[in-house]
Amino acid sequence: MAQVNLTNHFLIAMPNMVDPYFARSLTFICEHNDQGALGVVVNRPIEMTLGALFDRLSLRLTSQILVNEPVYFGGPVQTDRGFVLHQPLGEWQSTLAVRGKMGLTTSKDILEAVGQGGGPHKLLVTLGYAGWAAGQLENEIKQNAWLTVEAKDGIIFDTPTEERLPAAMKLLGVDFARLSEEAGHA
Repeated sequence: MAQVNLTNHFLIAMPNMVDPYFARSLTFICEHNDQGALGVVVNRPIEMTLGALFDRLSLRLTSQILVNEPVYFGGPVQTDRGFVLHQPLGEWQSTLAVRGKMGLTTSKDILEAVGQGGGPHKLLVTLGYAGWAAGQLENEIKQNAWLTVEAKDGIIFDTPTEERLPAAMKLLGVDFARLSEEAGHA
């Protein structure tokens, strides 16, 4: 497979995905290059709210709207570390820019700003991330583990969690329930 850049794409887990971390998952790829890929799962809320996370970090959260927002399982790597996917990009201490319009930030300054009523207008907070070594993601795609489609920000930030995977499938014109677990070869 030729080198493909899947930055700003969704990975849609195929029905045959048996890995419990990724079965029925929708993963947003934040960076993909010849070194590998990095992304966050955007449809797996965990039993923690932003209010609880802020309490755990001894940060004040002034927004009553955000208190009950879920924190997400972002992937199996560094599950003790927070990752904030957000728009607009802004200027934070440690941010990976995704196509210049969105950021993945790991520094605490973004949470401090959000807690004080500032920060980005749209955000999704995860614990952990998903990572692939060089060539690993391409091999998984060849093995029919993932479908890919260019991401739409509205699916991440404006679509209810349980509707994100079907919404991404709809971008491909595919109904998830109709997908086969068997790979086809022409």
